[in-house]
Amino acid sequence: MTMQSLEYLFQPVTRIKGVGAASARTLSQLLPMQIQRRGDGVPIIRDLLFHLPTGLVDRRMVATLEKAPLGQLATYMLTVESYLPPSSRRFGRQPFKVICRDGTTDIILVFFHAREEWIKRMLPIGSRRAVSGVAEQFDFSLQMTHPDLIVPPDKLSEVLRVEPVYPLTAGLHGRQLEKLIQQALHALPEIPEWQPQPPALSFTEALRKAHLPQGEDDLLATSPARQRLIYDEILAQQYDLSTKRYRMKQQPSSMVVAGDAWIKQLEQSLPFSLTDDQQQALAEIRRDMASGRRMLRLLQGDVGSGKTLVALAAMLAVAAQGMQAALMVPSEILARQHECTIRNYLQEAGIATEVALLTGSVHGQKRTQIFEALAEGTLKLVVGTQALIQSQVSFASLALIVIDEQHRFGVNQRMALRFKAHAPHVLQMSATPIPRSLAMTLYGDMECSFLRTKPLGRKPVVTRVLPQSRSKEVVDRLAAALARGQKAYWICPWVEQAPQDDAAPAPAAVASSQADHDTATATTRFHEFKARFHDKVGLVHGRMPSQKREEVMQRFQSGEIQLLVATTVVEVGVDVPDATIMVIEQAQRFGLSTLHQLRGRVGRSSYESSCVLLYDEKPSLASSAGMVDSAMARLSILRDSNDGFIIADADLRQRGGGEIIGTRQSGQQPYVFASFPPDPDLVIKARDHAEARVTASSGNLSETSETLLMRLFLP
Repeated sequence: MTMQSLEYLFQPVTRIKGVGAASARTLSQLLPMQIQRRGDGVPIIRDLLFHLPTGLVDRRMVATLEKAPLGQLATYMLTVESYLPPSSRRFGRQPFKVICRDGTTDIILVFFHAREEWIKRMLPIGSRRAVSGVAEQFDFSLQMTHPDLIVPPDKLSEVLRVEPVYPLTAGLHGRQLEKLIQQALHALPEIPEWQPQPPALSFTEALRKAHLPQGEDDLLATSPARQRLIYDEILAQQYDLSTKRYRMKQQPSSMVVAGDAWIKQLEQSLPFSLTDDQQQALAEIRRDMASGRRMLRLLQGDVGSGKTLVALAAMLAVAAQGMQAALMVPSEILARQHECTIRNYLQEAGIATEVALLTGSVHGQKRTQIFEALAEGTLKLVVGTQALIQSQVSFASLALIVIDEQHRFGVNQRMALRFKAHAPHVLQMSATPIPRSLAMTLYGDMECSFLRTKPLGRKPVVTRVLPQSRSKEVVDRLAAALARGQKAYWICPWVEQAPQDDAAPAPAAVASSQADHDTATATTRFHEFKARFHDKVGLVHGRMPSQKREEVMQRFQSGEIQLLVATTVVEVGVDVPDATIMVIEQAQRFGLSTLHQLRGRVGRSSYESSCVLLYDEKPSLASSAGMVDSAMARLSILRDSNDGFIIADADLRQRGGGEIIGTRQSGQQPYVFASFPPDPDLVIKARDHAEARVTASSGNLSETSETLLMRLFLP
């Protein structure tokens, strides 16, 4: 199988008759930016054919003037009777009018700013013409302003059809674009089939039908033609991801088969049992690491689902075999939390292995000792920030890399740690719940494990939605809780002052009206609470130096501070198990994902926890009714559910996947035919097909129809 079948589609559009350099430049402004173009900026024929119609005009209705369907598109057979040329009057030049007749009924064709010679050439007196347009009643006369089409009777068949309507750009007419597309379709060769079970329509047939809709149903994603194209696009992506996944898994890596005793010690020392999800995820990880092939797995779980414990068990399996494991996290405070948690687990379990902390604040002799122990292999477990990827760090036998909050790292940062060893196993962790089918799309080059249930003993967070006018009542109850020794967060959308311009919102927040500018700011609330609660209050936000921010967080963890006023900087990576209260002010300004992550900062122990969502019952004038309704719907979803996966599904339905896809940070181009997120059933079906085909071919799809498919849809 060669690529010759597709060569026509990859020719520049200038190969089409009537497309010169100027037309090509115009088309380059129109065609989807996500489609690959030639280096000279000229789109290719594939780009043109992938530009599908979004509407249609049905010109098949033929009517008489006597029974003209007013306000509806119809075609009339008319005889040209006379002209009423425009006259210059006080209020400007009048339109040119042409009087036509159908039997005994007249209609006036009205043309504004049209050239007289063109009108007379198109509508000679005494001639018959097929005229298509919308007739209206005006001053007791039938009129049609600027007819859509005017042709001689022998070309009536060219008018009586369903006409596709395409998105256009300046300098391009609809019929001009349609003509170019039809030329390209006429020359399109039949392309070999790549679907495992050939559907009713071939790819070429589907493309032709998609450009010739005969009704509104043909414009829908559910039409047979578009379903074929959508599935092909998803299948191409899954072939690409399956091939990468297969090749990655074929790389020889350390065979990790030890660790049973240590893992059993760890489990027996816990005051709770691992959930079924944790046990299954650990079994999948251990199976991968024992295969002798490289593991590349995503461990995805809701906040508080126990990802760290699963990762620790995997790290212990590596350490028990005398090899090294590294856990990289995005912040020093999170690194300290993980190192402390792991150290406590090891002590409780009686496991005799050391864990070290390597961050930017570790200096001098301590830093040198860690470097030497890692290089010599005497230190088996290390937790760190980006300090782990600096050039001075070398490992004797790095076998497993765990990356927490992986979306907080750039691709290059994640890859840099992998280069510290030859084909180490990689376990990436994410606390952003993503539906399974979407995870297959965003992280399809990795295997996925999901933690949906939380450890036993964790109580669901009680969530209440209250108007901002009741904030004094909330503060009074907060005071009573602090007096009982409880810890709490108070979240504000802004640091100092709300933005003045609705067009430039603050991160994770929508701009406020002038009336709100002195409220809901972290510094304002901090000073208010400081006056009431004195030294029990701390403040953290993104503008603070990281060292200062982490000092405040450590004081909050130790109990020196009981109330932490913050922005969304505490959204992830903060683990204070004895914090039990979360208050989010102006909650209607945050997205569902952010609200759920913030709520996840409490409810991390056996203590009863609560979350209060304060909303502004007097929205700004800039807010539309639809925006307010959408915001209240988000708060209701959060109030009614603690399940991050249910919330993620609702979030996707409300606002699409823009924010979630941003976490991938590499390689993902938006779909052309499929919507985002794609249909779950199609993703799963395509993944199964791709997985089976790639495995059967041992990862070699060169010179096959599947290669044609990938070349057609992927950059």
